[in-house]
Amino acid sequence: MVDDFEPLGQTGYLAAENFEADLEKELGDVVWRIGRLLFAPGPPRRVSWAANIWFDPMRIPIRSIGDGANKLRAIQRNWALCPGASHRRAALIAEKLPKVSAKPLSFPAPAPAAPLGSWTLADGETIVAAARCASPFANGEPRFIEDREGPPNRAYLKLWEALTVLRRYPVPGEVCVDLGASPGGWTWVLQSLGARVIAVDKAPLDPRIAGLPGVETRQESAFALKPADIGPVSWLFSDVICYPARLLRLIEEWIASGLCRNMVCTIKFQGPTDFAAIERFAAIPDGRVFHLHHNKHELTFARLAEEGAN
Repeated sequence: MVDDFEPLGQTGYLAAENFEADLEKELGDVVWRIGRLLFAPGPPRRVSWAANIWFDPMRIPIRSIGDGANKLRAIQRNWALCPGASHRRAALIAEKLPKVSAKPLSFPAPAPAAPLGSWTLADGETIVAAARCASPFANGEPRFIEDREGPPNRAYLKLWEALTVLRRYPVPGEVCVDLGASPGGWTWVLQSLGARVIAVDKAPLDPRIAGLPGVETRQESAFALKPADIGPVSWLFSDVICYPARLLRLIEEWIASGLCRNMVCTIKFQGPTDFAAIERFAAIPDGRVFHLHHNKHELTFARLAEEGAN
């Protein structure tokens, strides 16, 4: 173990790219920052706009490039350099560290299990590092082997990422409702996992997706559909374009019905970020709100039943 490290007594939050201001507003008391990396006092907090969270970060003085690499290796093997390090020394230290596999995932392969720390340079003679981070991916950025032929749009990448991060997937025999399904990117993902999909949208699905085995289409509004019209389902998915308050009412209706066990929905902002709405989503029991690497000005809400629960 490094013998001259200094615990910061803070937590590091790496902002999702282009959303540094949103994360800073969420935290409220940022004490210092290095590029997209914001530090706030105390233990980790529930935040939505962080791509990654650094647990128990430390300050490590270094005498040289080799000394910096040696001190990181003394803590553990796997490290990811935080983006935006302004000191040229950072790249030179990274070259001396063991290579971490950056192969894209073949969905639905599981997320990496090996510990992955994060580090950067505060200045030419000081490393800031955290051996434990919230994301198993370097800087919270999963990469996938993309399918450029099957899905009708690139929205499928959001669902691939959400399910990978959640470490849960629909399985054959489960029934999924896909609200706002057109043109069918999420329906394509769910059908490929073997689930039966009820795709709901006023607009038609891509004919290739609508014709897949196990896909049922309902050409109607996601908001006019009542849970009782469908009955019990294993999963509710929504990538529908609407104001957050309208999506919240829809989710609350499905939860109150008791007819849905798991939910994954995109919260889309039609203008400035609605922080009050985010708080209402985050307050839903057993729910969580987070930003995906493949999200834009939107967040993902998920609520999962306990594994093995009926």
